Amino acid sequence: MDEKHPRARAIRIREMLTSNVKNKVVALAGLIAHGRGEAFDYLLGERTTEPAEKAINVAAAALLLADHPVLSVNGNVAALCPMELVKLSKASDAKLEVNLFHKLPGREAAIERALREAGAEEVLGIGDAASAHIDEVFSERRRADPNGILTADIVFVPLEDGDRTEGLVKMGKKVITVDLNPLSRTAQFASITIVDNVVRAMPLLVSQVERLRKMDDAQLEGILSGYSNREILSESMRIMKERLEALSEKGVYIKPHD
Repeated sequence: MDEKHPRARAIRIREMLTSNVKNKVVALAGLIAHGRGEAFDYLLGERTTEPAEKAINVAAAALLLADHPVLSVNGNVAALCPMELVKLSKASDAKLEVNLFHKLPGREAAIERALREAGAEEVLGIGDAASAHIDEVFSERRRADPNGILTADIVFVPLEDGDRTEGLVKMGKKVITVDLNPLSRTAQFASITIVDNVVRAMPLLVSQVERLRKMDDAQLEGILSGYSNREILSESMRIMKERLEALSEKGVYIKPHD
């Protein structure tokens, strides 16, 4: 890939996903989901915005305050940022659990392998280990590991489907998500929504967790105090609206970050 290509970064991400279809980590439906998110990334200017940075800071504090945090892993996230998932797991003392909508033969094992190759020592939710069921969810994603998501107090669910996010919230769990679409059910139902590309957000979240680890609980609670996910979503939509207006007025392509 020519790094001078205006879409070089986006094309690299697409290639990471398509290459992981062959090894069963990514389902074909995951490519469609990614394309939908990429459209919203255009509207963000393909950058991490101020509201996303605010949400990342709050998400980091929430993970560190949790008694039993769990990072839920699907195929797209495992393909795009397995090392960051493992780093976040270790920095926040959170467990990793595979949870899939499309349970094709060999997918769980493929994702587990990708995580272990990235340094994971334990991966929950594989095969019969996901023996519990979440009554509030009606898809295959209702299956959960009794040692993971089922008993978690906070669940990180990047690139998630809305029904499970809603179900987890109904169970009384805090939910953190990364979603480029602030209008999605996932973004709307989550406790903390990071409106950003997961490839950009994950390294920032890892760094922020590592930075905040030295704080005591009172300081971390102070970061959470006054947080409004509704305001974060509104700010993100405003940024998209303003960029779309600028694009329509100029009638020309505006490079990312303009």
